[in-house]
Amino acid sequence: MIGSRSASIVLGVALVCAGFALKALWLIDATALWSDELYSVGKSFQASPAALLAMLRHDTHPPLYYGVLWGWGQLVGQSPITLRLLSWLAYGAGGVVMVSQARALAGHKRLGWTVPLAALMAFCSPYPIRFSIEGKSYALLVLFVALAWWWRNQGRCVPYALAVALASLTHFYGLFLLVAAGAWDGSRRRWGLCFAAGLGVIPALAWIAYASDYLFSSKAGSWIGGPSFALLEDTLARGLGVWPLPKLALLLLTLVILRRWGGLKPGRWLDVDLLDRTGVIPSALMVVGVVLISFFKPLAFSRYFVVLIPALVPVLAVLLGDAQLNRGGRLFAGVVLMVVLASWWGPGFAELDPGLGGVREQDQFRMVSRKTDGLVERYSPRARLLNLSDRMEQSMGRISAPVAAWGDRSALRQRLSTTPHPSVIWLASSGPEQALLRKLNPLQQEVEQLGYRCVDRSQALSHGRILRCQLESKLNPVP
Repeated sequence: MIGSRSASIVLGVALVCAGFALKALWLIDATALWSDELYSVGKSFQASPAALLAMLRHDTHPPLYYGVLWGWGQLVGQSPITLRLLSWLAYGAGGVVMVSQARALAGHKRLGWTVPLAALMAFCSPYPIRFSIEGKSYALLVLFVALAWWWRNQGRCVPYALAVALASLTHFYGLFLLVAAGAWDGSRRRWGLCFAAGLGVIPALAWIAYASDYLFSSKAGSWIGGPSFALLEDTLARGLGVWPLPKLALLLLTLVILRRWGGLKPGRWLDVDLLDRTGVIPSALMVVGVVLISFFKPLAFSRYFVVLIPALVPVLAVLLGDAQLNRGGRLFAGVVLMVVLASWWGPGFAELDPGLGGVREQDQFRMVSRKTDGLVERYSPRARLLNLSDRMEQSMGRISAPVAAWGDRSALRQRLSTTPHPSVIWLASSGPEQALLRKLNPLQQEVEQLGYRCVDRSQALSHGRILRCQLESKLNPVP
């Protein structure tokens, strides 16, 4: 009877996880590529590895993800779907490693809900889902960090060093995290793991030296603000989903109720050995270090804290999964779990599903590309991104080959300095409304000073604006 119930739980959890993963896959091309994804296109879909490395020397991030993406594009083609599919595959592999880690940490004792909870957090929670179909390095970073913690827990120094190298070359938060792990292991006199981590970070340090001119300039990470309560709230929202603070309060209240009436016994929340083996202690050291440094040089960014997921998922699964609850406690915990999963299934996909009004990071370059298909004399303050968007839309067969590329503000000035002036000029951009208008208005003012009249042709386009600017003399020709 107990075996049958356990099998039913495993089957039910597997179906839920598969539902989340397949829904993410179904939505892989539902929303437009946003600016950072288009930059991934611009960086990775180069003609050769040499051109790729030359471009990345002037970028904020290390090269491995973009190199992998270049090879992936050569193998399966370069399109929005293939761009995001790589992340989805990494999300699946990373989830398997985290579940396996939770299973290994639980040992041979009664597993309870350890593996099911690990699976639900690894495959269904907002952080993994959000980045499972995004053309950025985060899903690959989670996979490599999860492998690093796996091999570190096993005491396998050679594969651990390899995983450290891969994570450090994928994102600098991987480097920060595993430097902290090496320092912690050194303080515990685990010299083999310390040496392996030190060896593994050498390639990333060599890359920093290679790209030092840019990385140590004021341009690197210039969009990151200083530490604030908004940073904490945004990070919690990415981890817990919508309404993060009420949801966190609900989870804490659940623990209190289960402890008092549900039969929950005191857990191993301060078990140093468990926190060490899962990577939680090095993760905490990294967070403290990054936040402290950010008061002087901002480094803390909510997206980047996805690097904590491979440590948090197994430890939470182990701590909560072996709880011996009474019948009332199991019923109450089940209801809370259903509520949390429901909030992850619906609102958790809100940004990824246009049917729910989803728009990634308030960018709609795809729709601007479609609405200006076949037009000439197109200019934008974000010309590079719109040219990349055109390229991706053409690869999907949704627009024809562009007649002419988008020009930026300098190209517009150069065009207006020659005569005759074009009878019609198109101006467009995409992004958050306030930033969009701030960047687009100067272009509009320049053409209007030369006698153009601009009419909004956005046609209710959200997070984008398209202006058709026509010379007044063409509107009212002299008889």
